[in-house]
Amino acid sequence: MNHPQDSIVVGIDGSDAAINAAKWAVPEAVSRDIPLRLIHAIPRSADAPAGDESLDVEYAEMALHGAATALHAMDEAVKVETEIVPKSPGSALVDESRSAAMVCVGSVGIGRVARKLLGSTAETVARKAHCPTAIIRNGQKDVPDPPWIAVVVDDSPANDAVLEQGFREAHLRGAPILAMGVWRWGLGEIPYEQLNRRLDRWVSQYKDLHVQPAAARQGVVEFLTRTAEPIQLAVVGSDDAGDVARMVGPVTFHVPRRDGHSVLVVPK
Repeated sequence: MNHPQDSIVVGIDGSDAAINAAKWAVPEAVSRDIPLRLIHAIPRSADAPAGDESLDVEYAEMALHGAATALHAMDEAVKVETEIVPKSPGSALVDESRSAAMVCVGSVGIGRVARKLLGSTAETVARKAHCPTAIIRNGQKDVPDPPWIAVVVDDSPANDAVLEQGFREAHLRGAPILAMGVWRWGLGEIPYEQLNRRLDRWVSQYKDLHVQPAAARQGVVEFLTRTAEPIQLAVVGSDDAGDVARMVGPVTFHVPRRDGHSVLVVPK
């Protein structure tokens, strides 16, 4: 099947976390005027008992229908596409990322795939995707205004893509920027002159955004796990993809914790 060159892809597994990720992705699709593509992956198994395949397909159809219904109820001008893909969730989403503008997954859920989602699928996609990957934390409580978009700032060439994505997200969601300064050459004071030079291009382009520097001397993971700042999304590079689980943090079904954040991983 030929897919649009650009779409926002969301992995759907029947969980509330997946629907939450799909809802988060709606503004991404609307702002780009591209479809929101919902996929449910069914791994192939030659050893599966007879009849399991039809049950899997029935479950997938119900999950996709439920997610699409929730999105239509938002009454946003977005085209929603659905498809069942005969692959493992990780492989399916990585393949989809070749022609997607972004891939989104939920951080935790109750579906059959979601129980191990963050430990396997989300991290696999974050490491291997060809487009930005959003891991949306479920159960995150409302935070006081302003909820920051935290963006990694360093002196590597690949950081330009992270900054571009971070400022775009802040503009789209009407949020200020928390510029996490990660300096490879030392642990001294924040080099504000260097920081300003790195941010100047984006600050000039997005004059309406408030930008505040923050020292992340021990790295982005330590900063995110220790900060008390209300952060709605952390935008990081693929070098930090292996630490996605720590950044998103644990979530229990009864007591959602605030020491975790949704994360957007931008590939090099």
